[in-house]
Amino acid sequence: MNAGQLKQELIHRISKMENIDFLNAIITFLNHKKIKTFIELTPDQEKKVLVTSKEAKQGKLISASEMDKKASRWLLGTKA
Repeated sequence: MNAGQLKQELIHRISKMENIDFLNAIITFLNHKKIKTFIELTPDQEKKVLVTSKEAKQGKLISASEMDKKASRWLLGTKA
């Protein structure tokens, strides 16, 4: 049986089930099996993330949109 056939068989069987406990068990199982994505950072990248996080908490960073506004004003030679 290929993946498509197996999925159809499962859909068919599940659609006929009335046992709430069993259906909840299926949902619990499926939720537990969700793929979690992690990004491996080098020690240098970890250090940069920590420094940036600290700077953000101290209010030393501005948003990308605010930076875009400042860059546009600078390019246009205006102060406001």
